[in-house]
Amino acid sequence: MPKICFVCLGNICRSPMAEFVMKNLSKGQPIHVESRATSGWEHGNPIHPGTQKVLTQHHIMFDKTKVSQRISIKDFAAFDYIIGMDKDNVRDLKRLSKGEFTDKIYLFTENGVPDPWYTGDFAATYDLVMRGCRHWLSFIVEKGSR
Repeated sequence: MPKICFVCLGNICRSPMAEFVMKNLSKGQPIHVESRATSGWEHGNPIHPGTQKVLTQHHIMFDKTKVSQRISIKDFAAFDYIIGMDKDNVRDLKRLSKGEFTDKIYLFTENGVPDPWYTGDFAATYDLVMRGCRHWLSFIVEKGSR
């Protein structure tokens, strides 16, 4: 079963949005999905209200008890696909993995997904996340776990 981890800076906006969009899209598929942060800034905080609102508007079920969690070395070993939401996340993931797991680290989309914490545009973020998750689901179903 392929194991996917979406990663953003704080694990309260983009990566949990991608986690729950992917879980919704992949219902019935043997795929495990989680999300993490590259930083500990938001550790223990819930999903951002803007992310919760846009997921609710699109009828995407999510875990209201989910809290931010920083990626660990164990996570690098456990997941098959570690997908950074932007280029800074990918850079940080490569640094945090100490170069050991770079073959598992990917960029979500070619240009990344702008952080709605700064842009305030959770609807635009959702659109990018939905498109990206559809792409990743097709890719992972075709390729499977490594």
